[in-house]
Amino acid sequence: MKMKAKKVVLDLLLAARGGPLPAQQLVMASELFGFSENNIRVTLARLSADDLLESAGRGQYRLTAKAMNVGDEVNAWRNAEKRLRDWSGDYLMVFTGMLGRVDRAALKQRERTLELMGFRELDTSLHVRPNNIEKNIAAVRKKLESMGLESNALVFAADHFSAADQRRIKALWDGKALNQNYQRQSQRLNDWMARYKELELDVAARESFLLGSEAVREIVFDPLLPEYFVDVAARQAFFRSMMALDLIGQSLWRELSARHAFGDLGVGVDKA
Repeated sequence: MKMKAKKVVLDLLLAARGGPLPAQQLVMASELFGFSENNIRVTLARLSADDLLESAGRGQYRLTAKAMNVGDEVNAWRNAEKRLRDWSGDYLMVFTGMLGRVDRAALKQRERTLELMGFRELDTSLHVRPNNIEKNIAAVRKKLESMGLESNALVFAADHFSAADQRRIKALWDGKALNQNYQRQSQRLNDWMARYKELELDVAARESFLLGSEAVREIVFDPLLPEYFVDVAARQAFFRSMMALDLIGQSLWRELSARHAFGDLGVGVDKA
C-alpha cells in the first residue's frame, strides 16, 4: 500500500488523539515510510496552510479542530457495531431534492456524509439504507447533521415496499463482494499476526500501520448492513481481527518510540 506524506503525518497526529508532537519526532517516524526530512517539513507547512495543523509551541504541531472533526469519524471505527440494533425490515430514507447541487463543496460533503452512513441513492435525491443503526430516527438525523448534512434534508423511515422495490433496494449493495472482502481482510490480518514476531521491529511497526490504515478505511466505509444483505458473522470476525491488530500495533509503536526516542507517539492504527 503506497502512503503519501500528508496521510502519514495526519495519521501520526491523529493517533496522538489531539496532543502535540514535535516536528522532529514526526520526521523520524515518517522516515520509516521512506520520506525525507525536507518532504515532511514541506508537508507540515502545507497542512498548516490548509488549516489542518497548527503550532503548539516551538517546533510542535497538533491537529486543528477542523482536522479533529474528521478524525473523530475515523476513530469511531472501534464502536461501529455498537451503533447497530435489530432490523425489523423497514428503511431509513433521506430526501435531498430541495438542497440543490450548485454549491459543489456542500454537495461533496453531503455525498460523503451519506456514504459514510451507508446510504445509497434509490432514486434521484432519495437515499436509503436499512433502519438498523442508532437508537431512533432523531439520533440518525442528529448524526447526519453532525457529519455535515444540511438540516433541511428530510430524514424519515419507510416500509411496505413492493417486492420489486425490495429487490431494487437490495441490489444497491453488492453483498457477495462485501462478504468476500470481510473474509479476505480477516485472512490478511490473521496471517500477518501469526508471523509478525519474526519481523524486525521497524518493519513490523510499519506494516501494522499500513495494514491498519487499509482495514480501518474498510470499517469506516462499511454500510453495516443486517443479515438479509451480508454475512454478519464474517463482518464481526473481520472487526475482531482489526481490534487484535490495533493492540499489537500500539505495542509495537510504543517499543519503537522508546528505542528511537520518538517520545510517546502512542501510534496505533487510528486511520482511514
